[in-house]
Amino acid sequence: MPRCAWCGTDPLYVRYHDEEWGVPTRDPRRLFESLVLEGFQAGLSWITVLRKRERYRAVLFGFDPQRLAEMSDDYLEQCLLDPGIIRNRQKLVAARTNAQAWLRLDDPVPWLWSFVDDAPRINRFSRLDEVPAVTPEAEALSRALKKAGFSFVGPTLCYAFMQACGLTMDHLVDCERHAPLAAPASERGH
Repeated sequence: MPRCAWCGTDPLYVRYHDEEWGVPTRDPRRLFESLVLEGFQAGLSWITVLRKRERYRAVLFGFDPQRLAEMSDDYLEQCLLDPGIIRNRQKLVAARTNAQAWLRLDDPVPWLWSFVDDAPRINRFSRLDEVPAVTPEAEALSRALKKAGFSFVGPTLCYAFMQACGLTMDHLVDCERHAPLAAPASERGH
């Protein structure tokens, strides 16, 4: 199957590319998880975080925002001893802070989707070097998230989040995932 070259041949990365990346989701837990994990990715490669995702799910209460928002300092300190996650205090604190900010939002799902006018932005790039690192929508989302109290939500991170959750679809045109994800929602079964 022709794929976007960025996923290489690592089976975990290939599965993520084929089954998750760019697929529009309105599942609040998945959106929240992706936003938090993108924060852990800051300064690292996505595959590093992806390899640790299952452990993060175990340690961070399955990304339950309520439980994560209530994470104690003692528990956070315990997490810093876990070699199965990225042991960065600022990123762990940000996960808790972001859960608290998430819970303050009236309805996070339509709010997030409002940055793309409630429909995936379908791009038609031929080469990886055409895919931007940041877009005006990602910059607007970053500003809004920061204003709402989130951290580790810079514009580049926000664009990666938008790509991951299908707010923006950036599979290259020669990738086998492009055509099905570029089809109208009614044809995708949504």
